[in-house]
Amino acid sequence: MDILFGRNKKEQLEPVRAKVRGKIPTWLQGILLRNGPGMHTVGETSYNHWFDGLALLHSFTIRDGEVYYRSKYLRSDTYNANIEANRIVVSEFGTMAYPDPCKNIFSKAFSYLSHTIPDFTDNCLINIIKCGQDFYATTETNYLRKIDPQTLETLEKVDYRKYVTINLATAHPHYDSAGNVLNMGTSIVDKGKTKYVIFKIPAAVPDRTKGKSPLKHTEVLCSIHSRSLLNPSYYHSFGITENYIVFLEQPFKLDILKLATAYIRGVNWASCLTFHKEEKTYIHIVDQRTGKPVSTKFYTDPMVVFHHVNAYEEDGCLLFDVIAYEDSSLYQCFYLAHLRENSEENSKLTCVPALKRFAVPLCVNKNAEVGSDLIKLASTTARALKEEDDQVYCQPEVLCQDLELPQINYTHNGKRYRYVFAAEIQRSPIPNKMVKYDILTKSFLKWEEEHYWPAEPLFVPTPGAKDEDDGIILSAIISSDPQKLPFLLILDAKSFTELARAYVDVDMHLDLHGMFIPDADSGLRKQAPSQEVQDEASEPHVASQT
Repeated sequence: MDILFGRNKKEQLEPVRAKVRGKIPTWLQGILLRNGPGMHTVGETSYNHWFDGLALLHSFTIRDGEVYYRSKYLRSDTYNANIEANRIVVSEFGTMAYPDPCKNIFSKAFSYLSHTIPDFTDNCLINIIKCGQDFYATTETNYLRKIDPQTLETLEKVDYRKYVTINLATAHPHYDSAGNVLNMGTSIVDKGKTKYVIFKIPAAVPDRTKGKSPLKHTEVLCSIHSRSLLNPSYYHSFGITENYIVFLEQPFKLDILKLATAYIRGVNWASCLTFHKEEKTYIHIVDQRTGKPVSTKFYTDPMVVFHHVNAYEEDGCLLFDVIAYEDSSLYQCFYLAHLRENSEENSKLTCVPALKRFAVPLCVNKNAEVGSDLIKLASTTARALKEEDDQVYCQPEVLCQDLELPQINYTHNGKRYRYVFAAEIQRSPIPNKMVKYDILTKSFLKWEEEHYWPAEPLFVPTPGAKDEDDGIILSAIISSDPQKLPFLLILDAKSFTELARAYVDVDMHLDLHGMFIPDADSGLRKQAPSQEVQDEASEPHVASQT
């Protein structure tokens, strides 16, 4: 694992032309833009956790059957401060840093007051989002960094707090049919209350304010009070249907008092997160039309969810699918000390992820018997049991296991759907397979190749497609074998067979999330060097089926 996690990655500032094997569909034109950590050592200092690394953007520009690659570190304030000091001076979630390491405990105490609710990092390494006509690198703090998707240049720094009162926000917003952005964030002890804030950023601005950012027109749809003032839930994503928003207030909680004293105690912010296995997971359903939560109190067993897959409405019920864990151990697996030791024991998952389907009734019959199942759908075995205090306990249907980084055909987001495209993880948190899971038949198609590690699979629909799986899958593939070049993999989404791969002789990193920007006029071919990557002796792969 040392080649994956043991050293910093080099930028590829100028576009390089890939060596394409196979045939890229002629309709596939645009930019695959990805984000993830690329630098974990600055000078003599190192980050503790893989998710702390400095953001490295990379892109594959696909034009007329050719592919060009480039990468560039996000020039965030965090990056600039660290590089200028030649050491880590800005704290990340798993690494507490001090601008002046020579300060004694008394000097730290004077700095403490400015860190009670810390000014978080702008190292936006998790995802790429679109807001209006602009693109932003995102993380889970209140900061975004606008970027140029063609050149990967870092543009202005955006603070959500100028538009909505939040300290943290998800890096996984949703987009409705009009292109509006829906997202959630946590407002910590604002005016004596801690809240989960659901907000909308319009796709376009009114004519009279043309030229201004849609962010200036951000609207709060709903606020949900945290069940605990000083222990709000951590969440990485949420779900939506055509009419509702699904939020899980899970017992994986951030201790605000510990957060406020972390700087003076010399511990990282990650130590302020605790999984409370004795507590429930509360399911909040918000009506988008009214901005009000559904009055019924739904709950399920304790769990940790990072990624929602999809949600939809069916016959008076709301169904939602999530990747769920029985504890929070996944985060521990990504400490670099574990990953670099290349020890299966150290990086082994203590609990496997499960794709779970929940069903909640949108209208509860007050006269229903206590203990009765309120779900009458033939399409799922998920149950919702009425309890004496009018609460409803939700028992999921387990669809399958070992999936992470789930993606769908986004035109089916919030609607009934059939296919999940994901990475498969077994024992180790690092995926070595990609899968297509058919929810209806409970069957899999898989892609794998020895010594190669796939990133999140991204679905791009064929223009004018009618079938849900009519399209292609894009994934950036890296190797733990230094003799094997990384490549962009292009699969037929229906058969999960390989259409093409584009090899690049670059120092590619394992990324997290991103997006495909269709029909982008990148202009990269005009700048592209004439060199090609040397051919790799590798035959296209056919999917295995289980």
